Amino acid sequence: MSMIHLEVTDLIAVVTMDNPPVNAQPMPFMEELIATFDALSDRDDVRSVILTGAGRIFSAGADLKSRPGPDAPPGTMWARMRMVRECLSSIMECRKPVVAAVNGPAMGAGFALAISCDILVMSSNAFLNLPEIDVGLMGGSRHAMRMFPQSLARRMVMLGYRATAEELYRRGIIEACLPPEELMPYCLDMARELAAKSPIAMGMAKESFNVVESMSLRDGYRYEQSNTVRLSKTEDALEARTAVMQKRQPVFKGR
Repeated sequence: MSMIHLEVTDLIAVVTMDNPPVNAQPMPFMEELIATFDALSDRDDVRSVILTGAGRIFSAGADLKSRPGPDAPPGTMWARMRMVRECLSSIMECRKPVVAAVNGPAMGAGFALAISCDILVMSSNAFLNLPEIDVGLMGGSRHAMRMFPQSLARRMVMLGYRATAEELYRRGIIEACLPPEELMPYCLDMARELAAKSPIAMGMAKESFNVVESMSLRDGYRYEQSNTVRLSKTEDALEARTAVMQKRQPVFKGR
C-alpha cells in the first residue's frame, strides 16, 4: 500500500504522507518519498509543491519498531541513516519550491522533513520537536541550526523541547500560524503565487539558496550573479522584462 499520495492540479502538486497512525517513516516510506520528489523535479506540469500529513500529525519521525536492532546484519544501520539523509535531500534539492503545510506535530525526522522545505506554514495545533535524546538517539542538530537561534536549537536538542506554532510565528521562523481549517487554503494560495513565477528563475533561486548557504558573502554573491547571467539569456527573462514594460501579467513557458 502506498504511503505517499500525490495530486497534481493547475501546476501545483500536493504530496500527502499517509502512514497511520502517526505518519512514521520506515524504509519503504522514505524510498517512496524520494522517488516522488525526484519525479516532481522533472515534471513540466508541476511548478510548486505542498508537503503535508494525513490525519492530525504531520510526521512523528522514525519508525522505532522497524529500526535495526543489535542483531541486524552488518551495515544495516549505516544504510538506514544514508536513506534518511537522501530523503531530506530529495526535498531540499527538488527543483520546485516546496511549502510545508505542517498540520500537526512534526517530531524527529518529521521535524527534519518540515524544515527541509522552502517555506513553513503551521496550524495552531502543531509543534516542532526533537525527542531523540529521550529515546537513545541523536540527530537534527545541524538542521535546527539552519533555522533557529542557538539557545532555542540547543534547548530543543538537549531537552526535547516542543516549539509550538505560536512561538515559532512570534519568533519569525514560520510564515503563519493558522486555525487547522485555514492551513491548506493558505498554502494553496502561496503555491499558486509560486507557480505563477518563471520555473527557470524559481529553480535558479532555490539552487542559489542551497549552494550559497555554506559560502562566504563574496563567493555566494558571485555565484548568484553568475545565475543572473544565465537567467538573462532565457526566453522567460525576456518575457518578464517585456511584461513589465507593457504593464501586463507575464506568461512563462519555462524556456
